[in-house]
Amino acid sequence: MEQLSGLDATFLNMETRNAPTHISSMMVYDQSTAPEGRVTFKGILANIESRLHLARCFRQKLVRVPLGFDHPYWIEDADFDLEFHVRHIALPTPGDWRQLCIQVARVHARPLDLGKPLWEMYVIEGLDGVEGLPPGCFAILTKIHHSAIDGVSGMEMQAATHDLTPDGKPVPPERPWVAESQPTLVELALRSTVNNVQQPFRFARILREAAPPMIKALIERANELDDEEGPAEVPRTRFNGKVSPHRVFEASSLALADVKQIRKRVEGATVNDVILAVVGGGLRKYLEKHLELPIDTLSAFAPISTRTPDQAGTAGNQVSGMFVALHTDEVDPVTRLEKVYRTTTSSKEMTEAVGARSMTDVTQTMPGVLAGIAGRLVARTGLMSRMKPIAHCVVTNVPGPQVPMYFTGAKMVGSFGLGCPMEGIGLFHAVLSYNGAITIAVTACRDQMPDPSFYAECIEASFRELREAAVS
Repeated sequence: MEQLSGLDATFLNMETRNAPTHISSMMVYDQSTAPEGRVTFKGILANIESRLHLARCFRQKLVRVPLGFDHPYWIEDADFDLEFHVRHIALPTPGDWRQLCIQVARVHARPLDLGKPLWEMYVIEGLDGVEGLPPGCFAILTKIHHSAIDGVSGMEMQAATHDLTPDGKPVPPERPWVAESQPTLVELALRSTVNNVQQPFRFARILREAAPPMIKALIERANELDDEEGPAEVPRTRFNGKVSPHRVFEASSLALADVKQIRKRVEGATVNDVILAVVGGGLRKYLEKHLELPIDTLSAFAPISTRTPDQAGTAGNQVSGMFVALHTDEVDPVTRLEKVYRTTTSSKEMTEAVGARSMTDVTQTMPGVLAGIAGRLVARTGLMSRMKPIAHCVVTNVPGPQVPMYFTGAKMVGSFGLGCPMEGIGLFHAVLSYNGAITIAVTACRDQMPDPSFYAECIEASFRELREAAVS
């Protein structure tokens, strides 16, 4: 039995019917590489079953503490049923990209069953009309609750279910799997009492370590801004209101080599800086078309992994983040990239001075009962959608493998991510790289973005403009 961290529990506490807090991945596969040139549903079930021991979240379910007095616990589910979690659907003819996006968005919008291990996997057949895909391709949509994994641990889970060759085999388990019995109310009460007594002392220790560098960084930043105009207030946009329970999904695929070539135009710039500049240009075009472009720049929240080498292979969330201006007020794409680079550099310096690890640790120190009440209060009152905006979207970049991967013998030919739009920030960009390509996948509230295909066109046009300007 293992207790959720404060950050993991936050994703449970903040969940509502309109804003479930799971994330998803959609991988597309060419089954012609599999033995006999095809993959069966029975074969997929057998493959997943042989790898359940490689990722802890597969068979772990939640045990809640009575009255929410402390964070929940994970236990190995004695009633685990693989066929409940792995499901099979197909697109109707013609099975094109738009149909796939609609189906994926529909499935992603449904909350997970919190009484079961927090994941579902959908095998989607019938992708016969998707342009650019070989005949006979299928997709795997995997939904996992954010309380169980973050982006990096999600990629580790992907590695556990994939091979480097079509005939790859999983490493067998070292010992037989053993389910856990449900803890008693007395046991949970005793654990919760001890935890809530210890948390204030942990908070004092972390504050003692984090406060001096934080104060120093703030003073240095204030001195830098003495002769400059102060930061503009974050403007309110269509993405800062209440979210509906309905979602849209779209994606654009770019050549990773082009992105790396673009970053050379600005010394020190990273692939992530290029993506942020592309998103800024896409948002500018989208809101300009709808006559809603603010004078001041839009901003994004960019998660930062704080996972250390010794935490590799562990589940849960090890993540902090920073707020980054997207410079949507800048017309020239190269100038926008330069400004994004300066902004991210400044934000990273602040994060490093304070310590991203320290910021993550702070979330673990609030007593469970207070964290639960605060999270549920914010979520159920819609407070985030009524407050002054803190950002307009999320942009998370998760590097993936740059070599071909195989699932049940089928070669992966596409990799996409789906995030969790929330009250006050209804637009989520999941950026994944795989085998020479990088995808910008968009998940949004359908009321806030009823035209996702147009937004994808804006993202692609922004990328072309930046590429042409950067290499000229």
